[in-house]
Amino acid sequence: MPLSPEDFVVELDKDNRHALERIAAANASPPRSTADAKKVDAAKEVARLLQVALRNEMEATECAAAWVGSTKEVEAKLAFAREAGDEAKHFRLIQKRLAELGVDTSQHDPLAAGRSPLLEYLLGLKSTVERVAAGEFTREALALVRNDEFARFCETHGDTQTAKLYNDVIQPDEQHHHELGRKLLLKLATTDVAQKAARQACKRVLELAEELQEAARKKTGMTSAPGC
Repeated sequence: MPLSPEDFVVELDKDNRHALERIAAANASPPRSTADAKKVDAAKEVARLLQVALRNEMEATECAAAWVGSTKEVEAKLAFAREAGDEAKHFRLIQKRLAELGVDTSQHDPLAAGRSPLLEYLLGLKSTVERVAAGEFTREALALVRNDEFARFCETHGDTQTAKLYNDVIQPDEQHHHELGRKLLLKLATTDVAQKAARQACKRVLELAEELQEAARKKTGMTSAPGC
């Protein structure tokens, strides 16, 4: 017997939250010694992190846009279309902020190094319930916790303008996407098969996110990176 859709979404949210709290804690932890951390140029670090954000926003745009044409359910199709537009808007706003910080990204290709394993996984999902669970419900929840930490980093280092961009524009959009995912799951995750597929998709997204975050941390010492 499947859980009721309401009970299933509550359980899924609870399971996701455990992983999200772990990811958020790791994202907030300083990668260097205290002495080295004090030497970091905050303005340069914000600019570096915003360039990571460009990649994330472009991947989110590409993913949602790719799903629009192959999604049959009208509500989900429109939700993915809305998300694609919002993520593209975020990309342009971040480009503008980087220009204000003296970084020209007009010739920058955020996907020059290729798609991330997370994007490849998401693009491979075929069912709508998997896409909603992995993308809007889980990936957007991941973006919310990462963006919160990034905004705090900006505020702590005096960049209130970047923090305001995230707190006032990007985060409300990401919260809306997440809530759209929640509403869609209540309609889609109604059978044992659908609930199992959704649960597995969420778990895999968080596993990949954690793996990629730790790899970036070890390779570049980067923490406080925003999501999408």
